[in-house]
Parts: sequence; C-alpha cells; structure tokens
Amino acid sequence: MSRQSRFDGLPEFLAIARERSIRRAAVALDVTPGAVSQALQRLERRLGLALFHRTTRRMSLTGPGEALLARIAPAADAIDAGLEEALQASEQPMGTLRLIVERLAMTQVLPTVLPAFREAYPMVGVDITVRNRQTNFVGEGFDAGIMIGSYIPQEMIAVRLSPSFRWAVFGSPTYFAAHGRPLQPADIAMHRCIRFRRPIKDDIYRWEFVEDGKEVRIEPEGPMTVNDAELMRQMASQGLGLIYSSTYHAAKEIEAGLLEPVLLDHSPSADALYLYFARTAQDQPKLRAFIDTCVRLRRPDPSI
Repeated sequence: MSRQSRFDGLPEFLAIARERSIRRAAVALDVTPGAVSQALQRLERRLGLALFHRTTRRMSLTGPGEALLARIAPAADAIDAGLEEALQASEQPMGTLRLIVERLAMTQVLPTVLPAFREAYPMVGVDITVRNRQTNFVGEGFDAGIMIGSYIPQEMIAVRLSPSFRWAVFGSPTYFAAHGRPLQPADIAMHRCIRFRRPIKDDIYRWEFVEDGKEVRIEPEGPMTVNDAELMRQMASQGLGLIYSSTYHAAKEIEAGLLEPVLLDHSPSADALYLYFARTAQDQPKLRAFIDTCVRLRRPDPSI
C-alpha cells in the first residue's frame, strides 16, 4: 500500500466523526458531499470494515470506527499542532541575525538599536562582525550590513539609518587661530595635513571636493599619517593638523568644540549610514524585524 493510499480517506473520516454528518463534513473540508462519501467508501473497502452506522438523520461510529478514531485522533491533533507551530515559526522572528558593520555603526547606530531589538525580539540572536571592508557579504553568510551609502553596491536594497552628513576638512580652533582657514580646495597645499592610510587598500586617501561643478581630488601633504580614523580625529583635536572627515564621524568633537568644519561649500553630495541587504533576504522575519526597529529609532535629519 502506498503512503498516499494509506492516508486516503482519513481526513474525511475524522471530519464525519466530528460532525456526525457527511454534509457538514463536506462544508468543513470545503469539498462536495459526494467527494466525502466516496472517500469514506474507499477507506471502508480498503479496511474491510464499516466505520459508521448510517441513518437518514444521523451517522454514528461503529465499534471498529470508535477504535480507529481513538487511535488516530490524537495523532491528527499532533499533526495540526505541528503544522501550526511551523506556520508560526515562518512568521515570527527567530534564529540568528548575522550582521557585518563598519566601525562607525558601533557608536552611532548599534547602542540605540540593539537593546530595543533584543527586548522586542528575544527569540532572535545577533552575531556581529565589525569590518569596514564588506565585499561578498552574502557569500560569507551575513544577512545584512551597515555601511556608508556611497560604498553600497547598486543591486542591494538600502535603508537609511543615520542623519545625512557632509564631507569636509576639519581643524581645531587653536590650529585655525595659528594658521588660518582654507577658503578653497587649492589652499590645502598651504596647510599641515594629517593623512589617512586606508587599512585595506594601504593607500593614502585623497580628499574629495566639488569645484565649479567638477569633482576634485587632492592628495594631502603632511608629516603625519595614520590608519585609524579615531586617532586621526584625536590628533586634529590637539591642533596637530587638518583632517578630512564627515560631520557625522566628527559629531562628538564638533559638539565639544574640539573640531570645526571648513570648505563645506565644496563638499560632495550628502551621504548617510545605511542598512543594506540582498533582495532575496528582505522577507526574512528576523531581518524584517531588525529593519523595522532601525527605522523606528533612527534620528531625524538635522539641517546641515
């Protein structure tokens, strides 16, 4: 007997036993009464037993029918419960959300988002890798990444997490008092700059500006080079030179009066920090829940 024929007629048998009527069983199963009657007949022929006493008004179980019901009803209930649990699992956020984030997100996004997310969705674990280089993050098994928007591949879906920010040159008030302020990108050549060596590419980052509608990139000159952005801002705060950063990266130093931006009029277009993910992943309940939490808690855009 095939597995399919082994279970043939059992749903109809259970429905009739529950409703005590072929007509009402057909309504419950959303099929015709004839289909229910035929399924029951096939089951009884296969077993060689009559499972119901039939009258014009009512159907009642025979002895063998009572015995069969006692055996399979608990199993049927367990199957229904298992299917319901599977459905709940497909709709409820659970599992582990794997994120790859650039270092900036550690201080600007995660401290606010993570506590709220864990409180709202305790069944979801979070596995975070901090790395500014995020190539092939899907192939490495990550569900989503957090990165500056201009670096995100176009085929990804991106959700803005941070206020918009601008790229600019920064210096301390003491530096500007001693050396003056650059008024245009070409003036950078007359200033002492702190250069940034990109950790992955191991090259000197060229400062980007817009002048007369055209992009201008300048490789700064200076006696000091670092490969850590936080150290770079600390050195600039001490008056050791100018740096190139963003109003978002340097927000704490700006608020504390340690750094001031210049050449904002020559800044490239505004950017922001984004959560990004592949289109095929966007319907995952755990990722959807994280996106909703991020959107709910993101800060409004200030005027720049």
